[in-house]
Amino acid sequence: MNRPSLTRAAAALALLLALAGGAGAVQPDEVLKDPALEARARDISSGLRCLVCQNQSIDDSDAPLARDLRLIVRERLKAGDDDAQVQSYVVGRYGEYVLLRPVFALHTLLLWLTPGLVVALGLFGLWRLARRRPEPVPQGLSPEEQAEIAALTRRD
Repeated sequence: MNRPSLTRAAAALALLLALAGGAGAVQPDEVLKDPALEARARDISSGLRCLVCQNQSIDDSDAPLARDLRLIVRERLKAGDDDAQVQSYVVGRYGEYVLLRPVFALHTLLLWLTPGLVVALGLFGLWRLARRRPEPVPQGLSPEEQAEIAALTRRD
């Protein structure tokens, strides 16, 4: 292959991958007819965790439970709920674990503070290690020690 056709092939592959990445697992029968509502539904569901897949949003998961959650989000939007009401409805039904980004509250404080504490403890340990001074190395034997060695090694 020559260089121009190789470049075109690479560009076509990049375009294909870019188009495929945004599709997710949302089925055509789930998509709302109103583009504004659909955009809101995608925004909300991108922040909700698939409870089966655990680290995927419900938009990216093919699990039946994720589909049910996507349908619930769309139903609540069609009913006139705002984004916060839809999210609180889903959280009320499935718990805070359904959120991909946990809330910052008293009961999640340890979750949010642990990374900072680990870094601070690591820096403190490095600081302590850097301040540690090596023990002085003796420079030689004192005259008393030399006399004692001479007395021990003397053969009569």
